[in-house]
Amino acid sequence: MAILENYLAKEISAKEAMENIGLKKTQFFVLAAKYKNGVKDFNIEYQRSAITRKISDQTEAAILEELKAEKKLIDNPDLPIRHYNYSAIKDDLEKKKIVVSLPTIISRAKANNFYKGKFSKKVHDREVLTNLVGELLQHDSSIHLWSPLMDQKLYLITTIDDYSRLIVYAEFVEQENVWAHILALKSVFLQYGCPLRYYSDQHAIFRFVKDRDKNRPWNNYTKFTDDIDPQWKQVLNECKVSAVYALSPQAKGKIERPYRWLQERIVRTAVKLNVKNIAGLKRILKELINTYNTKWVHSTTKEIPIIRFENAIRQNKSLFKTFKLESVGQTIDDIFCLRMRRVVDSYRKISINGFELRVPNGAPRQTVDLKIVPNMEKGLIKIRFWQENFFLGEVLEKLENLPIVRF
Repeated sequence: MAILENYLAKEISAKEAMENIGLKKTQFFVLAAKYKNGVKDFNIEYQRSAITRKISDQTEAAILEELKAEKKLIDNPDLPIRHYNYSAIKDDLEKKKIVVSLPTIISRAKANNFYKGKFSKKVHDREVLTNLVGELLQHDSSIHLWSPLMDQKLYLITTIDDYSRLIVYAEFVEQENVWAHILALKSVFLQYGCPLRYYSDQHAIFRFVKDRDKNRPWNNYTKFTDDIDPQWKQVLNECKVSAVYALSPQAKGKIERPYRWLQERIVRTAVKLNVKNIAGLKRILKELINTYNTKWVHSTTKEIPIIRFENAIRQNKSLFKTFKLESVGQTIDDIFCLRMRRVVDSYRKISINGFELRVPNGAPRQTVDLKIVPNMEKGLIKIRFWQENFFLGEVLEKLENLPIVRF
C-alpha cells in the first residue's frame, strides 16, 4: 500500500514502484487505478479467477500410461533407449488428440519416479562446418533391435546433408556389407546429384588402414593406409567425390543426433503398432523421415530441413553436380557396381577361385575389368566386361555359383 501511496504522490517513479512490488507494467497500472479509485477490499496479491494448471483425470492417466511404456523400453538392455523422451511422449499424446505441455509431462514424470537426470555429453573433437548443400554428406550405419517384438537386429544406413540437415537416404538392411552402402550412393547420386565430399567413419568398408586390415587379401608390407581403395571408395572416385573420414565417434555429431531422434521414435512406434517384421519397420522409417525432413524444426539451424535445402538450391548455394555417364556404352551398372580385374586365358576365359567364365570378345592374355552387379532378390549376378575402355559384353550367373564374391 505504501508503495502505491508514494507512487500516486509522485515521490517515486512507476519503474521503481513496479520493481518494489514485483509486477509487470500492465498489472501495475491496473492495480494503481483500482487503489486510486478506492476499490473495496483492495489487495495487491494477484489471484487467478480460474484454475489453469489442472489437467483432467483422463489426461493424467494417459501421461502415466505413456511413462510406464517408456520405462519398459528403457529397462530392456537390447533396445537403443536409455533415457525418457518426453518430447516423443508429447507427440504421441497429440496423435491421440491430447494436448499437454512438455513441463506438465516432466512434472508428472518426476512426481511418479519416471525421471532420469541428463547424461553428460562427450565433447566433439572435430566439428564440420559447411555453407552449401552438397558440400558434405555424412554417412553412417547403426545396428539395433529396432522392435522388441523381433528377434533380429537390423542395420539402419543413413546419409544426411551437412548444411541443411536433410536426411537424403535411410534404409533398413539385414546385413551390413559393401553392396548395401553402394546402393545408398546410387540412390543419393541419382536423386540429388554428386556432392563434393562424403564423410564416414573408418570402417573397413570405407577405408583401408594399415595394420588394422592386415588380414585383407591385398595387404602386404608395401601397402600403407589409403594405398588401397575399397569398393565403396572406388565408386566415389568414379563419380569424382572425395572421401573424408571422422577422426573420432564424437566427430560425427551432426548425423548421430538425427540417429538418436530416429532410434527412439522407431522403437516406440514399433511397440505401439505391434511391428514384427522388417516391412513394418520400413513403413515406420519412411513416415518418420518425412516428419523429420518436412515438419521438424532443427534445433541447430532453427529451420525445417527441406525448406533450408530448397532455399539453398534456389539461391544457387549448392555443390551438387548432376550425375552423368562419360564413356560410350556405359550404363549405371558400370558405375554402381563391384569391381574386379582378371587376365583372359588363351581360351578367352577367366577364373574366379576355380569357377570359369567365358569373356565375350575378350582378347587372350589381356586384362579385363569386371563390373559386378548382384541382384539379391532374383539370386542372379550380372557381370559386364570392359577392356581398355571398350565394352565387351555381359553375362548372367547364379549367385550360388560365385560364393567367393562377398557383397
